[in-house]
Amino acid sequence: MKIYFAHGKESGPWGAKIKCLAKAAQNLGIKVESIDYSDLMNPEERVERLVEILKVESLKTESDEVLLVGSSMGGYVSLVAAENVQVQGVFLLAPALYLEGYKKQDYHSNTNIVIVHGWSDEVIPPEHSIRYAKQADCTLHLISGDHRLNSSLDQVEALFLQFLSQYQNPFK
Repeated sequence: MKIYFAHGKESGPWGAKIKCLAKAAQNLGIKVESIDYSDLMNPEERVERLVEILKVESLKTESDEVLLVGSSMGGYVSLVAAENVQVQGVFLLAPALYLEGYKKQDYHSNTNIVIVHGWSDEVIPPEHSIRYAKQADCTLHLISGDHRLNSSLDQVEALFLQFLSQYQNPFK
């Protein structure tokens, strides 16, 4: 199993949330990769990069299960990429859905999706995640916290571990 992390618009590949979740996954023996998108401000170009990486990786290791984890713009990138390549699940943190200027406004992923969003998010209203979760009939956790969710990292990590527990037991 391998997890690909996608960071937000103004963060980097190893911000606080990704470091925390990557460490939790690695402690379970899961391979992780955090792709650097800091040279791309356009979300569609970020989607293209992720899809290309996933296609190349799938040719190398056909048996590996793939999970995507995306935060903010990285949530949009992960969800849209999951429509174009086969992944087993997507874990989204305050995903940038239904935002003006983003090409895709209608999402149709056929994979397991879990969303975590802070009630006090001042960047992306939690209503956007509520709207998507209702449409997709997926799991949504609304928790205390702002857009960065840094004040709730322990809770985010616990929800992430719960998400991971669905895929492989024991982890390889």
